Amino acid sequence: MCSLIQSFPRKNSRLLMAAIAAISVSALSGCGYFQNRHHITVGSIPDDYRTNHPIVLSEHEEALDIPVGTSDTRVSDAQRSSIQGFVAPYLSNGSGIVQVLLPAGAVNTAASKRVLPHILDALRSAGVPRGNLVSSSYAAEGIEGAAPVRISYRAMAAATEPCGKWPKDIGDTVDNKHYDNYGCASQNNIASMVANPADLLGPRQLGPVDAGKRTAAINSYQKSTGTWSADTNYTW
Repeated sequence: MCSLIQSFPRKNSRLLMAAIAAISVSALSGCGYFQNRHHITVGSIPDDYRTNHPIVLSEHEEALDIPVGTSDTRVSDAQRSSIQGFVAPYLSNGSGIVQVLLPAGAVNTAASKRVLPHILDALRSAGVPRGNLVSSSYAAEGIEGAAPVRISYRAMAAATEPCGKWPKDIGDTVDNKHYDNYGCASQNNIASMVANPADLLGPRQLGPVDAGKRTAAINSYQKSTGTWSADTNYTW
């Protein structure tokens, strides 16, 4: 390159240097253009498992069937315990109507009416407001044997789409993206384990602090005595 420049007159060599510089700048700017374009294209493709497998809140029915014999007059202690356990999530997350459905036209219809006051009493004892209790009936003609008394309420539930989608070979990773089923199992586990689905929408308000515990911790910190337990009687 130097010998080529030296072979030109001084004026022409200056023009040649300017041309080379312009070509170099154009080449560098072209590389930057393609690099930015590649970045924009990749960044626009969603590759977050929370976006690909979102958790959706929906309403569904929770139901509990109470078996009632033709000669029953009340609910047993085991049935009362089942009723209280059934409405525990309702008391934590819901405030709607709790329905008690009696079988109409069944062989145990009369017994169901005798047991109804005891079921309502168990629900009220569990904490369900009296105004939220509604009793009605459902058609039970044609059911062989005794038909159950059904307790139901509507509740919010968290769920995501079923897993197991494999539309292409997961070994094809030229685009360096997650495969389609990536993160689906984790999202399903979170949706099934969350105690209150409303927590997925946002954090709850902080509860009251333990003033005694806070004061003891601050005093220990100020005296530099430590906040750990002094009990060293461990059993191995």
